Amino acid sequence: MDFTDQRLSYEKGELDQQSVPTSPFELLKAWMNEALVQKVQEPYAMSLATCGADNKPSVRIVLLREITETGIVFYTNYESAKGQDIVENPNAEALFFWHELERQVRISGSIAKIDADKSAAYFQKRPHDSQVGAWVSQPQSGEVANREIMEQTFEQLQAAHPDNTTVPTPEFWGGYEITVESIEFWQGRANRMHDRIVYTQSSDDNEGDKGHTSWTTKRLLP
Repeated sequence: MDFTDQRLSYEKGELDQQSVPTSPFELLKAWMNEALVQKVQEPYAMSLATCGADNKPSVRIVLLREITETGIVFYTNYESAKGQDIVENPNAEALFFWHELERQVRISGSIAKIDADKSAAYFQKRPHDSQVGAWVSQPQSGEVANREIMEQTFEQLQAAHPDNTTVPTPEFWGGYEITVESIEFWQGRANRMHDRIVYTQSSDDNEGDKGHTSWTTKRLLP
């Protein structure tokens, strides 16, 4: 297949360095809210890139579940391939792409597990069958002979934990937070003259109070 003749002109918005807010989280929330208003399907879906000790990058889609004062939070199986990558290399990148708005947001930073109590509180908010399903993946990405084995395990777990009963939070499941070190906002423009504004922590704040970080911005060439 040849896509070399496929072209789109991006003309839905612009991004001015002089008018962006001082905090990248303010702009991230504004863009996320706009995506929700515009009914972008699952705008909180993001590509998560990790790289373990083998130096081979891996990327997959996960769902953002919270924007904090310092980063972004998602939940997964700690024993998954990405969990092993994070143990070996606690750095990650996340990418949001909203085609309807011709926008991307690229987030880079360190990654670590969140508090276990917070993970458990979120797990208990999930639909009952999703809680049960989390127990099937031991470990996530592990090999299974066929789908029938997965479904049998799911049925057995449903019988052990019927509706309206508490499903215990697995020790192997929980949240990670990417603490933002840099975040780039990309707005598509005509003639491939895209707007790219990147926020980075001010050097004086790298070892300071993360809750009161100041940021610098710069424009990148498209």
